[in-house]
Amino acid sequence: MTSNDDLYESLRMELRRGSLTVGVLARLREERYGYTLRQALAEDGLEMEESTLYPLLRRLESQGLLVSEWREEDRRKKRFYRLSPDGEAMLEKLLKDWRAISASLERILDL
Repeated sequence: MTSNDDLYESLRMELRRGSLTVGVLARLREERYGYTLRQALAEDGLEMEESTLYPLLRRLESQGLLVSEWREEDRRKKRFYRLSPDGEAMLEKLLKDWRAISASLERILDL
């Protein structure tokens, strides 16, 4: 890889990191376990590896934005996640900012 490719990859990951957080929070307005969350995000065009998703879920839960519980489904224990009340409030704030930034970028890019 050239240094330009490395720079692009670094900037792309930086851009993607915040987008993934918003996508996960938004999808967890409805309770899901990890695998179905990954599927739902992939169907929406936000694919991510398990090695990215599960640490993100743990971090969001430790920040109080998600709650989870273990339950048995199809004779297997699965951890189900959903937004906490604080997570719902945070998502609304982030979406407001996201929409404002997006509108600004659209104006800039249309110049």
